[in-house]
Amino acid sequence: MDQIFIRDLLVRGILGINPEERANRQDILVNVTMSADLRLAARSDDIGDSVNYRTIAKAILAHVEQGSPMLVERLAEEIADLCFATDERIAEVEVTVEKPGALRFAESVGVVIHRTREAS
Repeated sequence: MDQIFIRDLLVRGILGINPEERANRQDILVNVTMSADLRLAARSDDIGDSVNYRTIAKAILAHVEQGSPMLVERLAEEIADLCFATDERIAEVEVTVEKPGALRFAESVGVVIHRTREAS
């Protein structure tokens, strides 16, 4: 299976369980790797035959900016579902959601999930 990825998409949003996290937008770092068969797009050289990463990135940005989940696990699951809903060619997705600076002495904390279309 081929892969299309979005690396280090930096979004400002509400995410967390503490009062200050609920009141103030913070940096959220999103990485997405989507598995799909890209042979047709490679042959046709037509974006209509591929998973459009710009469309997916814009959907993720809008979702994170409008949402306010408590847990990174919840946001990661929502992003995986969003990818499947945006393009039916996506068979699998791996989503990483990080909160840079959330822990003292740690560069970042977060979760990585892997989902398949059949299991979603």
